[in-house]
Amino acid sequence: MKSKRHGDYRNAVALKYERDDHAPRVVAKGRGLIAEQIIGIARQAGVPLYEDPELVGLLAQVDLDADIPVQLYQAVAEVLAFIYRLQSIEHPFDARE
Repeated sequence: MKSKRHGDYRNAVALKYERDDHAPRVVAKGRGLIAEQIIGIARQAGVPLYEDPELVGLLAQVDLDADIPVQLYQAVAEVLAFIYRLQSIEHPFDARE
């Protein structure tokens, strides 16, 4: 999940990535109230939030349900690595398959 403030509007992009996926996919994106709803749903579900205004701007240009472009693999991989590290610190004994 990515979010940022742009002026008075908040933007959000939600990604989904599973081991068998070719690349992470954009599964939700929005601005203003839609962004707030995306962020609220993510918080309720315990999905980690990560803020990066530049990356949000680039990901917001990707079509819904489309894989992220190759040019963004490195940046998104760094976000996913951060989230995986955070989850392993919060839940060190969870068995992840």
